[in-house]
Amino acid sequence: MTDATRTNVTITVDGRSVEASPGEMLITAAERAGTYIPRFCYHPRMEPVGVCRMCLVEVDGPRGATLQPACYLKVADGMNVTTDSDKVKKAQDGVLEFLLANHPLDCPVCDKGGECPLQDQTLAHGSGETRFIEEKRHFVKPVEIGELVLLDRERCIQCSRCTRFASEVAGEAQIAFAGRGDLIEVAPSPTQPFDSFFSGNTVQICPVGALTAKPYRFSARPWDLEQVESTCTTCAVGCRVAVQSSGNRLTRVLGVDSEPVNHGWLCDKGRFTLDAVDGHDGADDFQSARTRITQPLVRRGGVLTPVSWGEALDEAARLLREAGDAHAVGAIGGASLTNEGAFAWERFLRGVVGTQNIDAQFGDGLDPVLLQTLPLATIDEAVAAPVVLTLSGDLREELPVLFLRLREAIAHRHHALIEIASGPSAMRPLARHVLSARPGESPTIARALVSGLLPVGTLVNESDLADARALIGDGTGVVVVVGRANLAEDQRIVDEAISLLAEGLPAARFLVALRRSNVRGALDMGLSPRLRPGRGFDAAAHGRDTFAQLEAMASGAQRATVILGGCLLGNLAEQDLATAALTASRVIAVTGHGGATLAHADVVLPASVQHERAGTVTNLEGRVTAVAPKISAPGSAWPDVAIAAELALAWGEDLGLTSVEQCAQVIEETTGYAALSVLQDQSFDGVVMGREVTPVARRAMDPMAFPGIRSTKTVGLGESTGVTVLLDAATVASTATTSGATRSDVRVEKVDVPLADAYALRLVLARRLYDRGIAMQGSPALAPLIGVTTLLVHPRDLDHLGLSSGARVKVRAPGGDFEIGVVTDETVLRGTCVAALGTLDDEGVNVVSRMIDPASAVTQLRLETP
Repeated sequence: MTDATRTNVTITVDGRSVEASPGEMLITAAERAGTYIPRFCYHPRMEPVGVCRMCLVEVDGPRGATLQPACYLKVADGMNVTTDSDKVKKAQDGVLEFLLANHPLDCPVCDKGGECPLQDQTLAHGSGETRFIEEKRHFVKPVEIGELVLLDRERCIQCSRCTRFASEVAGEAQIAFAGRGDLIEVAPSPTQPFDSFFSGNTVQICPVGALTAKPYRFSARPWDLEQVESTCTTCAVGCRVAVQSSGNRLTRVLGVDSEPVNHGWLCDKGRFTLDAVDGHDGADDFQSARTRITQPLVRRGGVLTPVSWGEALDEAARLLREAGDAHAVGAIGGASLTNEGAFAWERFLRGVVGTQNIDAQFGDGLDPVLLQTLPLATIDEAVAAPVVLTLSGDLREELPVLFLRLREAIAHRHHALIEIASGPSAMRPLARHVLSARPGESPTIARALVSGLLPVGTLVNESDLADARALIGDGTGVVVVVGRANLAEDQRIVDEAISLLAEGLPAARFLVALRRSNVRGALDMGLSPRLRPGRGFDAAAHGRDTFAQLEAMASGAQRATVILGGCLLGNLAEQDLATAALTASRVIAVTGHGGATLAHADVVLPASVQHERAGTVTNLEGRVTAVAPKISAPGSAWPDVAIAAELALAWGEDLGLTSVEQCAQVIEETTGYAALSVLQDQSFDGVVMGREVTPVARRAMDPMAFPGIRSTKTVGLGESTGVTVLLDAATVASTATTSGATRSDVRVEKVDVPLADAYALRLVLARRLYDRGIAMQGSPALAPLIGVTTLLVHPRDLDHLGLSSGARVKVRAPGGDFEIGVVTDETVLRGTCVAALGTLDDEGVNVVSRMIDPASAVTQLRLETP
């Protein structure tokens, strides 16, 4: 083999020969070979900077052995490295002595005490005493640098992990070093607070107690915490997390370094909404998101009254029976359930009640049959794709960690991004080409992208279209990210655009960016009119989706409805239709939290929620992972499998499902869908259904990179070994036998889009991460971050009214006029305006329902001076 064709290099570490990849950093090559080099600034998910000098090692060179930083030195063939010489040990001792010169000895009251890399490495590599007798520096403490993050400046060791994460990973340079010498400190931007959606990551990766999280500060000691590994169900990314508790109280959620999913990162919503799980046990305001439903409720005399489980189940069964035929019964929701819960409810609704009116998507998704026919990509495949095409909302707002993963590929690996854009997007500055699509135009732009024929009247530049087409070709190496960017636009418009892209780019793969936590798992378990458990399909089935059910409820055709998880009124734009529907129908709500929907509920069945239940979930790429209970559900709340099974018994039927584990076994045996095999190993990164994937053992966790997490396999200090993965799940995932839909089963309906009103703006109704949902409103830590709602417009459109940004406007909307603040945004398309789901007017009233025109495929609003 010649040097030009060699794939590996050979180095010597402490006298042992080690194989390494060309360009690999010495610190990682040594670690892989079993030699752990201490570090502070180095983090495996960020670029090395070599500022702390803790990783100094001796490297032989032309002038003899010299000290060099292992985190900043790439391996070279023949390199000879010594990591444990007296010279190296003296250097490490010196680094630690300088770090501790000004570091306060407040470990007993520091949140990091007991899981602190500085403590651990001082004990392992320090001298045990100091020569400094001078007064240490002192600062006023703590400093609130963000709504969720506090800074103790005297503890900072200037490793730059936090500032590098903010600028390099999140792309938000909101914190940086200020000052010089021993007065250097981390400081927020003077013009912008540290309000990143990812601020909690800086706390987790801080190697000392300089950055602490306000919700966790002084709440527990690390040695008192118990931990399970689970999956975050705040959104559909499915980040792997370590959930920790003290007693039966949740205390902290930390990101686990899962290679195929989240790389250890979490958004602040997934990290800090754990306090919403606690709620206010015993509170009787059942319409408040902060109230946990802890016992069954039945409406008597117009008031929800606590009753026994037997009474509640009998009443629910009676209401369903009295609805008459099965077509008069329906179910809405289910995306917040586990796969096992969704499977149990599908068996009850379809197998016992006999209804086909089942929809997990709350009216904000896409055609489930179309989704089942798309050739799917994984997150890793999207990140590795040389070209990414997006037809979705703002990923930073809807799927934050997917945004981080894609941003890494586009910003640092220079992959190409093409956006079919209808509203603002945090990825916009990185896009190679932006193809603007106002509401109703996405099929036109998709057709032009695959055919090259651009009609007159669009905002797309012909040269941009030609360049984008040249990048995309027939779709080879392209991943298309699709979702619902605009809830004020008829779903069928987006379905048509996706179908055109799928037909015109036969070699492309698709990543479905739907936001709801387990929406893919719920659909895979059959919570849709024409789908069946295990990704099955029934072409002959006919049933109502969410909006058809709401209309049937309002008209009296659907007389009983089960709401599965979530707050229906808090998730729909068409508030008036939903209110009329809930008022006219008998409602059985299965939920763990209070909410506005319960004002219309006849029976409320309390369910366990995130971190209280066991099971599996399926993320947006089709990856099945386990969720694990960390605390017990309050009161008499039950898992969804038990609720569905007991309701069936009250009906007079037996589902044959006695536990979550047994339900998972039935799923796997009857459909071939991975469930029990995944559930049996909760520290497993899961399997992607339908893909032949060889399980890869998760690399050993570095407690210096992700302090606070306990792992069965750890490198460095406290090194241990443990079980990695089960192979059965991968076998099941690649051999599933259920017959699904084909492209010929997709029914794409073209929708007539009205002509643009020259005096109006087309509405883009988008989702925000900090929305008015149950998780945000129920979280004392995050509820204050729900922003003031305004209307976003392009500066030129506002100029026509003679108004400036921040002014108030009168909105003439299909459902009635109202006044609201307006802010200019250059990224808003001309001729459009952008509002968030849950927008409130000056009086605090939700005006989204007034904005929407249910009779039109798109909504147009006129803005006037008040």
